[in-house]
Amino acid sequence: MFWKRSVLGLFALAVFTAVPSAANAQAYQCRAPQISSVPRIAPETPRVVPTTGYTLALSWSPAFCRTREDSRAHRTQCSGDNGRFGLIVHGLWPQGSRTWPQWCPANAPLTPAEVRANMCMMPSARLIARQWTKHGSCMTRRPETYFAVTRILWDSLRIPDFDRISREDGLTAGRIRRALADANDGWSPSQIGVKLNGDGWLQEIRLCYGPRFRPTRCDARRFGARDGRQAQIWRGL
Repeated sequence: MFWKRSVLGLFALAVFTAVPSAANAQAYQCRAPQISSVPRIAPETPRVVPTTGYTLALSWSPAFCRTREDSRAHRTQCSGDNGRFGLIVHGLWPQGSRTWPQWCPANAPLTPAEVRANMCMMPSARLIARQWTKHGSCMTRRPETYFAVTRILWDSLRIPDFDRISREDGLTAGRIRRALADANDGWSPSQIGVKLNGDGWLQEIRLCYGPRFRPTRCDARRFGARDGRQAQIWRGL
């Protein structure tokens, strides 16, 4: 039943998101590096529960790279040698009613070619490997299907000019979510989560989907910062 539900969801996704979209404004002149091996991720205790929806988590790369420009582990994303990034995909996560499935048994291996194919969307080989092992394994049997679904969702989005928005006076979490909702037909602010750090800097945007990959209202856990909370966006581009 788990796999049948997954296949139905993927079919609904293909129908819902098969529309033209603007070219990704999130990756600036990205050049995918050569990948010779896949990072090893040690699975933790499996949690297999029914999937009731999904979250597409988008990280704000300039803030992440603020203190990591010289990090060897994050060179692709943060050094500038492979391009500059705005929003990147952190992951596509299945959700449950009270918790979420994770670390499901996976038989199909992730290949270096599959990792490289997604490096402009998720510019970290370790991040790609971890997202498949922890989350993708609970959605599909094969990693290529998981990343194909993620790319469809990613490519369907129009990203507002957060560099310009970051310069606005009185910026709030609500302004950030409204900007994304206004740029994308079918989305409302209640379906978009905003994660800020303790000092109010944007860390992540979370898009909430129902079981058939249609936008749905975020629960409190994913909604994050309230609309009126003061926010800042680090520009490092």
